[in-house]
Amino acid sequence: MYLNYFGLKDNPFSIAPNPAYLYMSPRHKEALAHLTFGLRESGGFVMLTGEVGTGKTTVSRKLLQQLPDNTQVAMILNPTLSALELLATICDELGIEVGERQESLKHYTDAILKKLAENHEKGTNTVLIVDEAQHLLPEVLEQLRLLTNLETNREKLLKVVLIGQPELQQLLKRNELRQLAQRITARYHLLPLTETEVGSYMAHRLEVAGGDRSVFNSSAIAAVFRITGGIPRVINLLCDRALTLSFTIQAPVVRKHVLLAAAKQILGDDVVAQRRSRRFDYLLAGLFVVAIAAGYGLGGLYA
Repeated sequence: MYLNYFGLKDNPFSIAPNPAYLYMSPRHKEALAHLTFGLRESGGFVMLTGEVGTGKTTVSRKLLQQLPDNTQVAMILNPTLSALELLATICDELGIEVGERQESLKHYTDAILKKLAENHEKGTNTVLIVDEAQHLLPEVLEQLRLLTNLETNREKLLKVVLIGQPELQQLLKRNELRQLAQRITARYHLLPLTETEVGSYMAHRLEVAGGDRSVFNSSAIAAVFRITGGIPRVINLLCDRALTLSFTIQAPVVRKHVLLAAAKQILGDDVVAQRRSRRFDYLLAGLFVVAIAAGYGLGGLYA
């Protein structure tokens, strides 16, 4: 709706995990480096965690682009499966034909292990990526660990990437999963963007879409961080709505009052008021500290 009005060739704030729009903040670069390093190691598992909307799935899409050509990838997007269903899904992803009358854990496991051995003989790496892995049942995670038992003298024949919310970290602390936890060769927790990074993030996405950061004035950009807390997905939702409202009233740029109106539509009046007042509380606390320091300084002069 607003693309032509603001001179954009694409929607800069779509919530689809498009790697072309991935803003490589220092945290995202570290996350990608950890995943890449972990897949090169001899262990079977690497793990990426983070709060909802911090960009975990987008980082995984970037990882897929960087995998060598001799890599076969199985992607699990719905992990709320039983152990049998998980193995059946892996077979589907790897193109393994399994007879319908032989549905058992052993049959699926044998078929997958055979495929892993065949890929290794052909020089093909096999990678399994599980998104929303915090929903995996302990017995299903244990089944994944058993799949990584097939190995050469140098490496595992199956590498597993677990991507999930912070609850995944707690899940892996369970006593029955300690063997799996010990096989994680790289792990990284993705944090929200800082205030400086939020402005750079918005500028990056606007530039990829053919625009520039001048679409938002400086006070609006500052308000984006205060309201979203640096969560990329929330930033996208807020900025997209703010652009729509600005187009509706034919404003040349997105200003702070329009952004706040968009935030109230997306998050609600109470959430916006709470997040704006929290910054005011921080300001008062900062002024209080400064006042105390100044008081001690003046007291020292009189002493």
